[in-house]
Amino acid sequence: MAKPLNAITVSIPVLNRRGPDNPIIEGLAYDSRLIKKNYLFFAFQGLHTDGHDYIDAAIQKGAIAVIHDKELASWNPAVSYIKVPDARLAMSQAADDFFDHPSDSLYVLGVTGTEGKSTTVSLVYQLLKLAGFKAGFFSTVMSDSGSGEIPNPEHQTTPEAIAVHQHLASMRSAGCSYAVVESSSHGLSPRTGRLANVHFDCGIMMNVTHEHLEFHGTWEQYRTDKANLFRNLDTHSHLKTFPGASAPLPSFGIVNADDPSASYFASCTEKPVYSFSLKTGNATLYATDLVPDEHGCSFILHEKEGDQYPARINLPGTFNVMNTMAALLAVSKATGRPCKDLIPLLPLLQPVRGRMMRISRGQPFEVIIDYAHTPSSFETVLAPLRTQYKGRIICLFGSAGERDTAKRPIQGAIAEKYCDILVLTDEDPRGENSMSILQEIARGCQHKVGNTDLFLIPDRPKAIRHAFSLAKLGDLVLLLGKGHENSIIYHDRVMPYDEEKEAIQALSELGFE
Repeated sequence: MAKPLNAITVSIPVLNRRGPDNPIIEGLAYDSRLIKKNYLFFAFQGLHTDGHDYIDAAIQKGAIAVIHDKELASWNPAVSYIKVPDARLAMSQAADDFFDHPSDSLYVLGVTGTEGKSTTVSLVYQLLKLAGFKAGFFSTVMSDSGSGEIPNPEHQTTPEAIAVHQHLASMRSAGCSYAVVESSSHGLSPRTGRLANVHFDCGIMMNVTHEHLEFHGTWEQYRTDKANLFRNLDTHSHLKTFPGASAPLPSFGIVNADDPSASYFASCTEKPVYSFSLKTGNATLYATDLVPDEHGCSFILHEKEGDQYPARINLPGTFNVMNTMAALLAVSKATGRPCKDLIPLLPLLQPVRGRMMRISRGQPFEVIIDYAHTPSSFETVLAPLRTQYKGRIICLFGSAGERDTAKRPIQGAIAEKYCDILVLTDEDPRGENSMSILQEIARGCQHKVGNTDLFLIPDRPKAIRHAFSLAKLGDLVLLLGKGHENSIIYHDRVMPYDEEKEAIQALSELGFE
């Protein structure tokens, strides 16, 4: 794909221009290492580095145009320079233009929330495909731009704007009708603009609890940024029609009626808003008579109009009933298919890698891997496990460096409440001292005794082996916080890491194959 520079900067406020007027652009990048010949480079201030410092490096690699938001000390006469108020937001607008506004050709469903985003994205995607629709998605765990699922190698829920629009354009080219997008608070914040130019047709709100205050500053701002997904629904009015849909498809929102912020999100759009619940019969869709077992859950689904249907999911944890109801509502409203016609497909839904994943190699104790890394997700995962398991629960977890620090002792307190033994270890320390992070978590564990039922072992592989060494017949070892991720980030290196493989290797060393 190649376009004149003027064709991809039509909606960007320009403060001044220098250099050749209208070069042909063949690609976009904000990382100088990704620049190729005839690329447009975006220079802006990042968390650790300033892109303006890499303009010369980008030009040496082939950049023929630069969009920047700071004054420059020098210019290359062969390069076009465009100064804008905010190069990050300009990148979103330019990417949308460069890839020919791909979200206008897709029915885009966005999922936001502190917990459950990745799973719900996967369930919506799976259910669309099971119902016979061509769909793509991207999430924290995986993505499918139309040619099959691949793992997400980054620790980034919502990618930068260039990748967002490139994913959507690939889905369009592959013939997808639907795109399911995991929409993080970072991605929805105007500070990053990652999703600023995506036209969403459905917004799904799962919950809003305590997370990412290091970025948003306050919980109120965190919630406000997430609600931009619902505000976005009102920014375009055309209806989209695709093969297999019974009628033109309007925009709508879906909220978790059991979350205190449900009414706030509903108030942020003029579009219809539907709801799901485990607690109230006033929701559009609600579930009763839950019968969980080791492999999933059976329950009764009720529609507000009065109809009810037996349902079954083969996904562990009652919280997955909530995720499933959100997905069921979304697919029903987005395709025009009645919920009752989709319910027989629910047992076919597959779990997401790293979410309540059991590892069994013949060991006498249970091992479960889960991505839970916030106070609310700890409550969601640990409370039902405490009632289910009669043996001890040995819980291994950490907390991310350079992220919300206030949650660390809260995590410790919740884990102490439900677990018998705690093993604190690295998650992604980044630039922070590993032991300092673990000590902050341990402040919430006031009733645990060091080296008796509380262990601080930064090295995660060693910590897993210690947890397994403590486990006895009937115990549960719970490995939290890494889930699907494929590395541990330190200040000076990124260590390749796979929780599932590490657990299997540790069990193998104990003689369990």
